[in-house]
Amino acid sequence: MRVITGKYKGRSLVAPKHNARPTLDRMKETLFNIVNAKLQGACVLDLFAGSGQLAIECLSRGAERAILCDNSRDAVAAVRANFEKIGVKPELMYCDFRDCLKRLPCQMDLVFVDPPYKAELYTEVLQAMDSLNTLKPGGWVVCEHAAEDELPSSIGNLVRFDSRKMGTVRFSFYERSELCE
Repeated sequence: MRVITGKYKGRSLVAPKHNARPTLDRMKETLFNIVNAKLQGACVLDLFAGSGQLAIECLSRGAERAILCDNSRDAVAAVRANFEKIGVKPELMYCDFRDCLKRLPCQMDLVFVDPPYKAELYTEVLQAMDSLNTLKPGGWVVCEHAAEDELPSSIGNLVRFDSRKMGTVRFSFYERSELCE
């Protein structure tokens, strides 16, 4: 696992010891080709951060701020180790996603959601983000999930605008619709 491009390009990263499912480099490249236009100066949230690799990739490509959340001790240790490798202090919340969403210091331009697949938390996470106005108008949520799982087409002001299958994984993209407000 490594940083693909930007100012931290080539830095190797570590994964949490248990229950980790890091996004593979080829999938990460495709994902970042899609979200790249959203990154310059962006405020990003890496929910269920795992290793923190998505947040680091965002910072490497020009995001202004990345906030990470995970409730796993192994994940928090991996995030700290990876941010030490790039010489940046992480904005890390060691808590449940519900607490994180309630305590965010600002609205987000981009949120990555990648919980354990079997936990079936996607609808709850999207509902919470919608009700708490987590996203700026026009902000995006990217859910990484099992390819066979179908997520809702919309939840409140969050509308799915794209879905990409890559092997056994699917990325579902939601945008906060300004028309629904």
